[in-house]
Amino acid sequence: MDLDWPFFDDHHRELGARLEAWCSEHLGAVDHRDTDAACRRLVGQLGAGGWLRYCVPASHGGVHETIDVRSLAILRATLARHDALADFAFAMQGLGSGTISLFGSEAQKAAILPAVAAGEKIAAFALTEPRSGSDVANIETSAVATGEGWRVDGAKSYISNGGIADYYVLFARTGEAPGARGLSAFLVPADTPGLDDKERIEVIAPHPLSTLRFSAMALPAEALIGERGRGFQQAMATLDIFRTSVGAAALGFAQRAYAETLDRVTRRALGAGTLADSPVTQSTLAEMALGIDSAGLLIARAGWVRDVTGRRNSREAAMAKLAATEQAQAIIDQAVQLHGGLGVTKGVAVEALYRDIRALRIYEGASEVQKLVIAKSILKERG
Repeated sequence: MDLDWPFFDDHHRELGARLEAWCSEHLGAVDHRDTDAACRRLVGQLGAGGWLRYCVPASHGGVHETIDVRSLAILRATLARHDALADFAFAMQGLGSGTISLFGSEAQKAAILPAVAAGEKIAAFALTEPRSGSDVANIETSAVATGEGWRVDGAKSYISNGGIADYYVLFARTGEAPGARGLSAFLVPADTPGLDDKERIEVIAPHPLSTLRFSAMALPAEALIGERGRGFQQAMATLDIFRTSVGAAALGFAQRAYAETLDRVTRRALGAGTLADSPVTQSTLAEMALGIDSAGLLIARAGWVRDVTGRRNSREAAMAKLAATEQAQAIIDQAVQLHGGLGVTKGVAVEALYRDIRALRIYEGASEVQKLVIAKSILKERG
């Protein structure tokens, strides 16, 4: 994204410059060999640097009165361009606390949000299940009201920060009505008896990820976040804020791949010149640049709609995530192709980016789901 675009204000430009300098100093050589340790360390660094304050409202240690989507986008695009795990660590602090920021009680906010902003507590968002990924309305994990609170049974899968989180925002079926209308959200400390988060999942771009299992897990009544039966709406409202930032992370990956490719093709000898002299290469570079700017504009618009007009930006956020993640996948694939054999060599930046980008087309709503969100919005306008 070009921060000179009119979607951004001076404080966004200042944020981008400060963060760029911080990343250059702190993210030059992140050790990824132990991903759990790396994420804990990164959360602490991001907290100490003041960057996690953008994940929570000013009332509880944040920078802005309400969460500023354009700031999140700048932070994620910049962090992703420097280091994928740093972007992940930042993103999960926001997503894992967002429902509390929006709907939590004062006691819940006071207990969680300042510690999230300081990097002292690691957050997680427990929505996906073994049999319901994008199909949130069919969540099966149950929370049954008891005389003293709630009893939770079931399982969640592919939960980011699973195994290292200090708490989980858990979505479960409380049965007020069928489908989406019968879900509620709960605040669950990671050391709650009956919760097992030890089953880890290994993926192509390693980060802390696990299956959560709940067996007669007892929660107090005050664990409920907001109103009973409003869990689906709470989850979607949280995703509306953070979905734009997924597109921004994809943009950061694409920008890094583009920079690496420009360096490669202008240095790689080809005949009497360089690879950059080839019309085929130039055509590919043009496609990459077009994809980066078009994605950046959609991300900037989605953030501006939310921050400035104050209206819900579900359609714009879906467009931004869909376009940015799909474009980034294509751009990084082109980068690998122009690197030749080097592009699939372990330790080369574009090889890591090729693995890093793939999950972004799935999590927080797969590309196919974003198309449905966009189409439903169009048809609703049509009447």
